[in-house]
Amino acid sequence: MEYTFLGKTGMRVSRLCLGTMNFGVDTDERTAFRIMDEALDVGITFFDTANIYGWGKNAGLTEAIVGRWFAQGGQRREKVILATKVYEPMSDTLDGPNDARGLSLYKIRRHLEGSLRRLQTDHVELYQMHHIDRRTPWEELWEAFETQVRSGKVDYIGSSNFAGWHLVKAQAAAKERHFMGLVSEQHKYNLLERLPEMEVLPAARDLGLGVIAWSPLAGGLLGGSALKADVGTRTAKRQKQLDKHRGQLERFSALCAEFGEKEANVALAWTLANPDITAPIIGPRTVEQLQDAIRAVEIRLSEDVLRELNEIFPGPGGETPEAYAW
Repeated sequence: MEYTFLGKTGMRVSRLCLGTMNFGVDTDERTAFRIMDEALDVGITFFDTANIYGWGKNAGLTEAIVGRWFAQGGQRREKVILATKVYEPMSDTLDGPNDARGLSLYKIRRHLEGSLRRLQTDHVELYQMHHIDRRTPWEELWEAFETQVRSGKVDYIGSSNFAGWHLVKAQAAAKERHFMGLVSEQHKYNLLERLPEMEVLPAARDLGLGVIAWSPLAGGLLGGSALKADVGTRTAKRQKQLDKHRGQLERFSALCAEFGEKEANVALAWTLANPDITAPIIGPRTVEQLQDAIRAVEIRLSEDVLRELNEIFPGPGGETPEAYAW
């Protein structure tokens, strides 16, 4: 496994981040334990979760599974750089009129307490805003997060699904408080979704933020099995996506076959090849899927392969304003 710094911080994280969203949903607890053990064995130390995972009435289940895995001991907690998120409503907090999407000092304090309880730990290394809250002022948000950092319950603050100007505004407000502010942005980025190259990635680069890529396989479209799946098992949404991108995916599969690598690993390797990306999030449902993904770190894509990938999956044309102007 390879390691890098998270943005401009002094904390090192693995180049692959273990996503836990499937735990308790598509992956049972016993298998989730095996996946996390295997991840540590191969050197993946960066784990990502969220308080809402488990979804609906089971929101919080994924954090609880991770917490029970930590409780087994064996220095599991000490070996993990743990990231979780806050934004969505949680039924177990009984927030009443405040039980809605968004952020506030009130909500951040209560939801962090809930996450720590479920995770069976006294702190998290990275606490992330799951989405931008356009209403709550940054003065309140930074008061809330700074309090948790000073208390030792949180080490660093990150964002997710922020626009480039949101990152700039957040850091300007933090600077006024002489607070470090954000250290990372978690963003959707893959061969089929390259819009972040216009503004989000340049903004993060300029601000010294690490970028954690979620959905690096485009929800499985880049995983190699989408084209092979039985037509009767596809949802209408998935069929529409396949119809839209079929030509690209067929060319991609042919290129990967010629290259001698699995589609999923090439897609991950492409993400890793971008110097703006700290780590893509992998979300294995099985131990075998995790073991397959490790190969991506070892793949080095030549300039010829990168050029062909850019031809198959053209980006937005570069950074703004050059992407659409001069």
